[in-house]
Amino acid sequence: MKTLGQFIVEKQAEYPNAKGELSGILSSIRLVAKVIHRDINKAGLTNNIIGNSGVENVQGEEQMKLDLFAHNTMKQALIAREEVAGFASEEEENFVAFDTERGRNAKYVILTDPLDGSSNIDVNVAVGTIFSIYRRVSPIGTPVTLEDFLQPGHRQVAAGYIVYGSSTMLVYTTGNGVNGFTYDPSLGVFCLSHENIQMPASGKIYSINEGQYLKFPLGVKKYIKYCQEEDKATQRPYTSRYIGSLVSDFHRNLLKGGIYIYPSATNYPNGKLRLLYEGNPMAFLAEQAGGLATDGYQRILDLQPTELHQRSPLFVGSKEMVEKAQAFMRELS
Repeated sequence: MKTLGQFIVEKQAEYPNAKGELSGILSSIRLVAKVIHRDINKAGLTNNIIGNSGVENVQGEEQMKLDLFAHNTMKQALIAREEVAGFASEEEENFVAFDTERGRNAKYVILTDPLDGSSNIDVNVAVGTIFSIYRRVSPIGTPVTLEDFLQPGHRQVAAGYIVYGSSTMLVYTTGNGVNGFTYDPSLGVFCLSHENIQMPASGKIYSINEGQYLKFPLGVKKYIKYCQEEDKATQRPYTSRYIGSLVSDFHRNLLKGGIYIYPSATNYPNGKLRLLYEGNPMAFLAEQAGGLATDGYQRILDLQPTELHQRSPLFVGSKEMVEKAQAFMRELS
């Protein structure tokens, strides 16, 4: 077995000029994954971790208790490590500058959706944590600024997610392919289980909340009908699979091939997913695995963010399927 720790050390050796900060951040995320894994697996046994918190986040969405727990766990782990200059979370309105001497001299900022799909916790459905890491653009030695976080996705130095399901897996990229590590709770380590993941060029699964069909753009409606039509040459009709947790839906399609779509709709004219916390990291992973991610018209990683909680439509998955969906969008826009 090769553990995540061993893998990180090996990869660090491939970059002679690296100082180890990024490896330290990944080690912090590894610890966060273990802590959240532990508490999620006890969720049905304790009332203080399941259910609504009674508080809304900046998007006006009711936070689950586990949302806040995951947010605080990630935040405290990064503060303790002192390898990060700043932190931004879907659950907090403003970014946090780690204004200590080491924090001001740190090179990286991290953005996260601490617990994606948290409403599924109460019914024992898989959820996840998403993270995205950038090199700061403000001067070293000063507190981070908003501009450090509002960078296009192609500037990410690392991104990944943890999926808490039948097993807990950590999947990440540093721009040289995608690798997955499965947690062995008996040993307390993540072991390399999926090396150099390649997303199939096409698949048989489309993932979208079809209950919102009437609110979708015409291009999305036409693409759904295309997926449902019978055509032996393209192995249609495709199968519809939608969990309601981006991490879970993406993870399945990453391994098996498929497309995930969360388009704009009348109640979400700019889409619902957050560009910085969900769109960019998933797009980076998809492209590194041979897939594709767009907003229906242009590459997600080329979008220039203008605000911390900016929303965007997301079409992500197998390259040929995303290209086909994008063709419908462009033709019928």
